Amino acid sequence: MTTPLADLLRRRIAQQGPMTVAAFMAEALGHPRHGYYMRRDPFGTAGDFVTAPEISQMFGELLGLWCAERWLAIGRPAKVALVELGPGRGTLMNDALRAVRGVPGFLAAVSVHLVETSPALRAAQRATLAAAEVPVAWHDGFDRVPPGPMLLLANEFLDALPIRQFVRMPAGWHERMIGWHDEAFQFTVAPGRSPLAGALSPAASGAPVGAIAELCPPAIALAGSVVARIRAEGGAALFVDYGHARSAAGDTLQAVRNHRPVPVLEAPGEADITAHVDFEAVARAAGEAGAAVCGPVEQGALLRDLGIETRAAALTRAAPDKAEQIEAACRRLIAPAEMGTLFKALAIFAPGQTTPAGFETTAPTGAETSQGGEAR
Repeated sequence: MTTPLADLLRRRIAQQGPMTVAAFMAEALGHPRHGYYMRRDPFGTAGDFVTAPEISQMFGELLGLWCAERWLAIGRPAKVALVELGPGRGTLMNDALRAVRGVPGFLAAVSVHLVETSPALRAAQRATLAAAEVPVAWHDGFDRVPPGPMLLLANEFLDALPIRQFVRMPAGWHERMIGWHDEAFQFTVAPGRSPLAGALSPAASGAPVGAIAELCPPAIALAGSVVARIRAEGGAALFVDYGHARSAAGDTLQAVRNHRPVPVLEAPGEADITAHVDFEAVARAAGEAGAAVCGPVEQGALLRDLGIETRAAALTRAAPDKAEQIEAACRRLIAPAEMGTLFKALAIFAPGQTTPAGFETTAPTGAETSQGGEAR
């Protein structure tokens, strides 16, 4: 399929040669004029995919209460930044703010900071949060959030960060590239061994010739930045996304359009491109940067521990005519065959804090319990 962005990328490849998977993904999602997220609202049944906050208000409510619990745990600071990375339509934040009204003093301390680069999504967020009872500010990057104690939420954010891919060849790992051949984008392989291969997980060392392994340098860098902020200013972070708990070789790059899988290279700028999150790598990076880490735990387990079934029962009592809808939404969020096990949650916080709600059965790892800082 010919798209304006495809034409630009084709010309770039003709001039500069094959491009990395990360470069292709970054342009497909974030090109200022033609990027997928820059021009549209992709969420909901009328879009390309549905995220947990769009499935049920319960998701955002419980994550909001998780933040309130962390605020109490860090000593109820008079000012705290409630930060969300990739806030979608603002649905999660809106539900979170409604849920925490009953926590004395919390809303008076909160200012909301949304990290969002898409003009289209910023407009949707402004509309959703128009009646917010707290100050709301937008930022182009996490590094632009003002200093101070921070509570950070990121739902389905890490999966959209650009990844590098590598192919196991007889002589070692070569980077997987994207070129133009026979009037189409095609995967190819760089001619020499990649110097980045040393950063691959040891779990990939036994992979056979032809296997694919992945790295997500932006996720590792973000983990380090979040930890530095938490250690300096105080706070905690909760990442929820789909991915694997342990590092392993495998090709997880995927594209979705109109709620259906489509070929990744078919129409850059017209489909969502993501990859599964390597939670072990993110947890290891956070631990090595000096944070305490809990998880990953499965989303279903987290939401059950946070009280989703109790909340569903309360909503059903208040609106018995919607009982079937509420039950279906709850099931979709926590059932193993739905989002319950593929989606996982990772908590990052400062050493010395109590274990966050929803992670009580998971011993913290990282700086607090391991000199090496490795997540287990």
